[in-house]
Amino acid sequence: MLKASGTFLRRLAGWLGVAALALGLARPAQADALADIIAKGVIRIGVPADLPPFGMPNANRELEGFDIDLARLVAEALGVKLDMVVVSAPNRVPYLLTDKVDVICAILGLTPERAKQVMYSAPYANTALAVFGPSSLKVTSPAEVGSYKVSATKGTAEELEMTARNPKADIMRTEDNATALTAYLTGQAQLLATNTLMAIEYRKQNPGKEFELKFNLRRAPAHMAVRMGEHNLVRWLDSFVFFKTLDGTLDKLSRKWLGVPMDPLPTL
Repeated sequence: MLKASGTFLRRLAGWLGVAALALGLARPAQADALADIIAKGVIRIGVPADLPPFGMPNANRELEGFDIDLARLVAEALGVKLDMVVVSAPNRVPYLLTDKVDVICAILGLTPERAKQVMYSAPYANTALAVFGPSSLKVTSPAEVGSYKVSATKGTAEELEMTARNPKADIMRTEDNATALTAYLTGQAQLLATNTLMAIEYRKQNPGKEFELKFNLRRAPAHMAVRMGEHNLVRWLDSFVFFKTLDGTLDKLSRKWLGVPMDPLPTL
């Protein structure tokens, strides 16, 4: 059954599409993203290009990473073509709300505020948020940040969490992750709030810069997301994550891109 998971997921998509059509005959027609994707034969997925190891350009300037592979698997399981749309951390949700993408697959963490705007799938990767800096800075909690400037990408879970944990902190809010990293590398900020897995990649790419863990903010599993009300699509994504967990695919992606086995993840 596990070997046939792709076939099952395509059948499930078809069943959900038929169900949506049947319901549409019984009441006023309304949009259904899953049925539309199947009918058009294309799914638009928002993916990152500046969030290693989830999405980044390789030596050939082609996108690669955990979320890139996952997006391809989603399209394959649905039996449709993939239209990858590059998104940044601040515009991920706006791109979804303005119908520029059907699904966000860009290491999106769940927050109660975001959940008012989008629907989250089951989590597919375990990550955490933390603050990093040089070993010379003796900072062990948000309250001890003091006058040190913290670089963080505007609208990200780490920026929101750091703000909540210390409203008086001097936070340099940047438009994207690359700018947040540059601010830390060049000394414009003394600390960097980011995802722990991304910090590992930053350390590899910048061996001359220290990325010592100063303190953790919170656990933040990665989810896919769809527009509010798209129950059929998010339910299919939940089924997809479930099957790809059972057949070991997500574990393989975790080992390939994150360097660790897939951790047991909480359910929504």
